[in-house]
Amino acid sequence: MSSQETGQETAPAPRRSKITPERAQELYAAVLDTLRESGYESLTMEGVASRSRCGKSTLYRQWGSKPELVVAALHGTRRGLLPRIDTGTLAGDLREAAKAIGEGSGRDTTLMLALSHAALQSPELLRALRESLILPEMAALDAMVRRGVERGEVAADNPATEFVSAQLLGVMRARPLLEETCADENFLVRFVEGAVLPALGLGASASGS
Repeated sequence: MSSQETGQETAPAPRRSKITPERAQELYAAVLDTLRESGYESLTMEGVASRSRCGKSTLYRQWGSKPELVVAALHGTRRGLLPRIDTGTLAGDLREAAKAIGEGSGRDTTLMLALSHAALQSPELLRALRESLILPEMAALDAMVRRGVERGEVAADNPATEFVSAQLLGVMRARPLLEETCADENFLVRFVEGAVLPALGLGASASGS
């Protein structure tokens, strides 16, 4: 009803899910395309509504704010493979994690760098990115390391265990700045074998099965 759509920009109503998964993917595509073309600062709820032929009030009712919509678009188009990885060995887990992270790096790294810059100026966006995307990926990598420690593959007091997630996620974002190319699957697997595994006391020949 029209009374439900009044004043959504200033006082969003409680969210109700009336958007189909297929329609949500169309909206997410519009958000990410706009971000790639013109950046976070130029993205508006009005622009997404126009591009996707969706009512602006629907966007506000479903997602509440631009940062939440951006994070939903990122989260909704990611495959979320890291929490599912469990090969039985830490070396195998980290190799598979490197492949999963590297698979989308060419598509996502430029976008994430732009969002990282915007997040430094927007506490709301930074909080949303950390809570919905960054922290879950770090938690998945930390869980792999914890399982490795529990299996006795890595010493519990090995100081390198603290930095595995920072290494993998950090190098993915740093390589475009340092070498003007993305951290693809091949690079990240070599990084794991040449830097991460040795620091953990695991040789590059450690089983990945």
